[in-house]
Amino acid sequence: MKLGEKKRIALVLSGGGIKAAAFHIGVCLALREKGFKFAGGPSPSDKEKFTDSPLTFNTYVGSSAGAVISTFLAAGYSIEAIIDAFTRGAGIESLVQPTDDSSKKDYSLKPLTYRDIFALNVSASDAASLLPNLFKKKPVITGGLEVLLKKGFKMNGIFSAKNLEKYLRKSVFPTNEFKALGADLYVVATQLNHSRKVIFGPFNETTKTKDVKYASYAKVSEAVAASASLPPFFSPYGIVNHRGKKLYFFDGEIRDTLSTHVAADHDADLVISSYSIQPYHYNEEMGSLHEYGIPMICNQALYQVIQQKIERHIKHQSDMRSMLQTVDGYLKQIDLPVDQREKLIEILITKTNFKEETDYIYIHPSPHDYEMFFYDHFSLNPKILNRIVRTGFRSAMATLRQHTI
Repeated sequence: MKLGEKKRIALVLSGGGIKAAAFHIGVCLALREKGFKFAGGPSPSDKEKFTDSPLTFNTYVGSSAGAVISTFLAAGYSIEAIIDAFTRGAGIESLVQPTDDSSKKDYSLKPLTYRDIFALNVSASDAASLLPNLFKKKPVITGGLEVLLKKGFKMNGIFSAKNLEKYLRKSVFPTNEFKALGADLYVVATQLNHSRKVIFGPFNETTKTKDVKYASYAKVSEAVAASASLPPFFSPYGIVNHRGKKLYFFDGEIRDTLSTHVAADHDADLVISSYSIQPYHYNEEMGSLHEYGIPMICNQALYQVIQQKIERHIKHQSDMRSMLQTVDGYLKQIDLPVDQREKLIEILITKTNFKEETDYIYIHPSPHDYEMFFYDHFSLNPKILNRIVRTGFRSAMATLRQHTI
């Protein structure tokens, strides 16, 4: 596979808090170092600037933190502008120089602060009554610990994504419409009161299947806020649909991890995916996770579940390609007429929804990079962010060396 021959390239960015966002920034820096460009802008006419430009991302798919970075890129902000927003949001002066990318406009992002990310999910009246309610005498509860927790904790999240939505709406997007962006953007969320994954994007109408809804009714800022609402830290985010009904959504990684199929379904022939999740592998210096308490053990358990889902997804793609090649080889061996052989292969591809022309590249931290595992998911500490960005850069460079540009 020669990457420069690909015509429609997509970037898929997963969730994982501020840590994932910093990792994705490092990946983007490495991609640019290798000659990739990032289409985007505040107007649909910006798409024309990249029509014939090779190695250009013109489709972005994002979940949670990945949705934030994807929308910055789709709106035309340079990687330097994104780094600058996080840097100044952490309370220090800008550390980056203006971009030399002539395709990007010279405009900056407002600093992204803790206040923009974490809005307490309580009103003044709620806060006044919260503590007294915890100590009110309650009827005897029958059942085990789970019942006690369900009856005692009625908050639907500690924080709300309403400030993030406000930041995006007022400081990032001139029009706040998917169709107005200079690249194709798809934001993945999960519908709270259903088992369905929801993809917000530049669709003409809302359609759905049993498992997936393609929603046309959300503003960009609303879709990102919904995708970033990670439970139990963030409360589900409500969006009014095309029928006037408010539906609630939360983190886009809940229903499905790494939605590369969204890019392939919209004609991408190369999908580059970045995800920061990598379970801890035993290291002599750090020792066993059982010595670090419940938070680290829970993180490891979550990472293992997510990694299994991603690896199963990657294996499925590999198995499908191998199966089609095996079937095609057997049909040739038995001298089946060419038209019948091609028809059978076409039926298999259609039935399995396999994108034969689409290639995939996956970028993630090394299992031996134990520091990445221990970094805080929601820290704006500039030293930590700088290390995570470097990890993303190294991970991407190591992966890209395996491919011909």
